[in-house]
Amino acid sequence: MPHFTFRRLLVLAALTAALPMTPPAHAQTAAWPSKPITIVVGSAPGGSNDVFARAIAQRLQDAWGQSVVVDNKPSGGGVLANSVVARAAPDGYTLVVVSSTFTTGAAIRTNLPYDATRDLKPVAMLARGPMLVTVAKDSPIKSIQDLVAQAKASPGKLNYGTSGAGSINHFVTELFTDAARIKMTHIPYKGMGPATNDLLAGQIEVLVASAPSILGQVRGGRVRALAVTTAARSPVAPELPTLEEAGYKGGAADLWWGVLAPAATPQAVVDKLNAELNKQVQSAEMKDFFLKEGAVPAPMKPAEFASYIADEIGRWKAVARKADIQPE
Repeated sequence: MPHFTFRRLLVLAALTAALPMTPPAHAQTAAWPSKPITIVVGSAPGGSNDVFARAIAQRLQDAWGQSVVVDNKPSGGGVLANSVVARAAPDGYTLVVVSSTFTTGAAIRTNLPYDATRDLKPVAMLARGPMLVTVAKDSPIKSIQDLVAQAKASPGKLNYGTSGAGSINHFVTELFTDAARIKMTHIPYKGMGPATNDLLAGQIEVLVASAPSILGQVRGGRVRALAVTTAARSPVAPELPTLEEAGYKGGAADLWWGVLAPAATPQAVVDKLNAELNKQVQSAEMKDFFLKEGAVPAPMKPAEFASYIADEIGRWKAVARKADIQPE
């Protein structure tokens, strides 16, 4: 063997020996998870994002035998939690549970410290639920048709409350008013608690609220529900008509919850997470859990969920332009 060729082989052998022994991608995925997982939530304990995150954390922990902890980082619209996860190591060990507010925020806020479609990767949708169009129990408005008729008779006289400018219920109410061709006056609050209190007290006439936040008041007879905002009747409140049934086309919208990961998370890890989450949310136990919380399971593949989020952001941008919705 020529001398130069032998030397080249020695150099190549030395370089090969110096390379890190990285296991193949399929082996890394098979070994995942091999340490605790953190699910970040952008709200305080007790909100729907937190409740759903803790439910799936327990089931993932039982399935994989690894600790899954929930880390609450409350902030307006979940921006802090989303930022933390966008900057986290993209290894599948740091996730965030978000809701529809993720897309409404992305539609109107230009100063977010992350890009909603580039810095976070959709993993799985967990559940969807209706929003309810409600009035106080003593209101003369008995149906969605009554509401529209009264609003048309006195444009701007009816006040509707929301949990804040740019919130999901602000967007959904504006979507409804556009579909029904009516005008109501927006009264923003700092959260659903004070908005609900003012509905009960008769300070506002209308509140479009998520099922988790208002269904207890409806079932307790303190609030009258007129319709759901979903495209089809919801198992959460099957007795209520939809806005589209009532003839207000284009007003359909729902609330959703899902899981995101850092953008560069390996697709194989995302797929493994997606498969387990889809399996868990469709279990009989989780179906019952979601129904009690005002939602139904909504399994999706990662690509489908990514398209859904992109479409939602585009839709809410159009609503914001038409209704002149500005961030607080």
